[in-house]
Amino acid sequence: MNVFESLNETSNKAVDIGEKYVEASHQYLKLKIFQQLTGAMSLFGKMLLIGSFLFIAFLFLAISAAVAIGYVLGNFALGALVVGGTFLLLALIIYLLRHRIDKKFIEVMSENFFD
Repeated sequence: MNVFESLNETSNKAVDIGEKYVEASHQYLKLKIFQQLTGAMSLFGKMLLIGSFLFIAFLFLAISAAVAIGYVLGNFALGALVVGGTFLLLALIIYLLRHRIDKKFIEVMSENFFD
């Protein structure tokens, strides 16, 4: 009967070690999810903050460019049309390059996620 008791004790130890491993893996997974979420939220917040200031800056630059071009051409509406056309051209170029942008974004995010 001593062999069975020893086998029972060994299997109980193995179960305890397995439970500790599962608990440690669970804690690690929770910590990794927290790290990924805080990193993503921090990135989103920085992008929102920087993007809003860049938007305001580009807005003022576009208005001043439209006024300057309109002054040179003698017609402020024509200056606004030139600036608007330039923005449409830039939007078309970005639209045509959207797959490259997506690919680059996925590469950067995968490096952070699978760290």
